[in-house]
Amino acid sequence: MAKLDGVFDVVVIGSGPGGYVAAIRAGQLGLKTAIVEKDGKYGGTCLHIGCIPTKVLLHDAYLYDQVKDAKRHGIEVDGLRLNFEKVMGHKDIVVKKLAMGVEGLLKKNKVQTVVGFGRVKHPRLVEVKGADGGLTEIETKNIILATGSDAKWFPGMEPDGKGILTNREILSLKQLPKSMVVIGSGAVGIEFASAYNSFGTKVTVVEMLPTVTPLEDEELSRELEKILVKRGIKIRTGTKTETIKKAKEGYDVLLSGAANETVNAEVVLVAVGRRPMTEGIGLESTRAKVERGFVKVDKFMQTDEPGVYAIGDIVPTPMLAHVASAEGLLAVEKIAGLPVSPINYDRIPNVTYCDPQIGSVGLTERKAKERGHAVKIGKFPFVGIGKASVEGENDGFVKIVADGKYGEILGVHILHARAGEMIPEAVALLNGEMTVESLTHSIHPHPTLSEALGEAAHAYFGHAIHI
Repeated sequence: MAKLDGVFDVVVIGSGPGGYVAAIRAGQLGLKTAIVEKDGKYGGTCLHIGCIPTKVLLHDAYLYDQVKDAKRHGIEVDGLRLNFEKVMGHKDIVVKKLAMGVEGLLKKNKVQTVVGFGRVKHPRLVEVKGADGGLTEIETKNIILATGSDAKWFPGMEPDGKGILTNREILSLKQLPKSMVVIGSGAVGIEFASAYNSFGTKVTVVEMLPTVTPLEDEELSRELEKILVKRGIKIRTGTKTETIKKAKEGYDVLLSGAANETVNAEVVLVAVGRRPMTEGIGLESTRAKVERGFVKVDKFMQTDEPGVYAIGDIVPTPMLAHVASAEGLLAVEKIAGLPVSPINYDRIPNVTYCDPQIGSVGLTERKAKERGHAVKIGKFPFVGIGKASVEGENDGFVKIVADGKYGEILGVHILHARAGEMIPEAVALLNGEMTVESLTHSIHPHPTLSEALGEAAHAYFGHAIHI
């Protein structure tokens, strides 16, 4: 049994965007810090099999679409073809570069890295089991659990390592599949559906709920569905996947509900959600409570065991990388004794990176009404925005959800190819508790896509200019 020298101030278990950010911040604050990573690759699911590799595929798919459509801009391209092997190689290059960057940042901030599976032996001691079976103990004053999540599936949807895939296996495909069924239309499902459709795969999306991207504002989800169908994606909402059976060629997927049919596809992507990874990490040796697989925490990310914190996908907050990072910063600064404020989860931005993208922050129209607000809407389409026409990206609109009595902005929802880069302005608006009237006085540069936000504010009062 090996033991690291001295008593650490913080030991972080897991090196995803919650864990490594927490460790770096702890190092910046002068805390003696160690981070434990079971895979030996820093950055977690987000960097290696999640956010980053999928965005590389989506960006490359977007570029491919742009070049295919370049003729309308007066640019003619001969001999265009997709080299799927090089697309996947580009993904690997980007991931490797960023992973090296994370490792470098940990070293720069004097964070001790430990490779192995970490668990809480007791609230002041972390035990790490290495790949060779050897054990290392780390004595610490505080522990931050950041072990993340993994893909989940229902019985009959288990990945088979061949053609029934999760987000992990689909990133290792060697050849572009001719056809694909995507089960689930949340961010993971709809992003892969969008990218592979652009690459040339025939894609069918199956969703049990009435709309795709069911967590987003319903009006945007319905419009997104129309656009994706126009792009060639078959979408079956209100539909349940009954069985997946190996066929002579590919798989037969039996559907019921709004669509009663059998769809044959070369591969099936199961994207029905994610589950927190809390098994075997030693929670039973603490007073921490687990509800439906998630670790219960207070507003400062502390469990019921003093000195043991939990962040990211293992707590019942939005499963988003930037949420995990914010929670990691909050936990570390609380440990360091700095003045901290709890996270307002109503103001967390979300981006679904399909084409077009959905960017949102705050309450949807439905949620605002459920909370008792006299809701009033301001909406403006990108067809009225000059920069959108310049770029040939007229699909989508901006929707402002506001309180009709006081005019406070409650939510902003954007459907557009660049929605992800536009939504931060809306985050600032909500954090500043701004009103729609104040937004009408905020001058947006011309010509930019951001003008749609200002126009939506004017539309709230009934006097949008360019429509």
